[in-house]
Amino acid sequence: MPELPEVETTRRGISPHLLGHTVTHMELRERRMRWPVEDDVLRIIGQPITRIRRRAKYLLITCDAGTMILHLGMSGSIRICPHEMELKKHDHLVMQLDTGMELRLHDPRRFGAVLWHDKKDGDPENHPLLQHLGPEPLGQDFNADYLIASCQGRTTSIKQHIMNGKVVVGVGNIYACEALFRSGIHPTRAAGKISKPRLLKLTREIKDVLAEAIAQGGTTLRDFLQEDGNPGYFKQKLNVYDRAGEPCRRCGTVIKKMVISNRSTYYCPKCQR
Repeated sequence: MPELPEVETTRRGISPHLLGHTVTHMELRERRMRWPVEDDVLRIIGQPITRIRRRAKYLLITCDAGTMILHLGMSGSIRICPHEMELKKHDHLVMQLDTGMELRLHDPRRFGAVLWHDKKDGDPENHPLLQHLGPEPLGQDFNADYLIASCQGRTTSIKQHIMNGKVVVGVGNIYACEALFRSGIHPTRAAGKISKPRLLKLTREIKDVLAEAIAQGGTTLRDFLQEDGNPGYFKQKLNVYDRAGEPCRRCGTVIKKMVISNRSTYYCPKCQR
């Protein structure tokens, strides 16, 4: 599943090709997404794109008429490519621009979303899918004081807590595992039982691991125009995620795997307590 860094990389990659340019045509080749794609998204046709932002894992493409809200789901990706390039089987949305380039949403499993938020309904962050989300992990609203307060009295595991989108958005499974390893915190430890100094470190590590991943993604933005049209998502050197049975890079202990809330969880039993 595309995580926050991949979505942010996508935002940065498509922005230069969309901002200030007009949508001249749109083809909805498959409407059966996570929710049926409605005709109201076609209101973007004839409109210049004025803003592109990310909220959690949603991309918000804004024009004077409103905002198109995109989610990549489990398997989605976005490409910018010439009109002449052959379409792929699972290219479900094609948005043509006045430059002759196209934005194509590719989603084999169709768990993504294409939604419309009309201008008359106010800020798109008031959309029902967005209005109850927690703060952005790289923003000022997510800080140690906030995380400490959110953990008070909580018996749920710290991994579940930081992956709760109402607590903080975008800390997906990979980056939760990595931040907890860097912080030396066992993923099953109750959120309310972790000391303030350790939560201070966890806050810092969440920010650092996401910022580093985004920075690595930034080195591949040119790949949004590579010949095969595939997005250039980065590959990050991970400490624990998907490394069960391998030695810990820090202490040499074998990395373990467990399941928490149906999500594979990786940790070092010696480094994390």
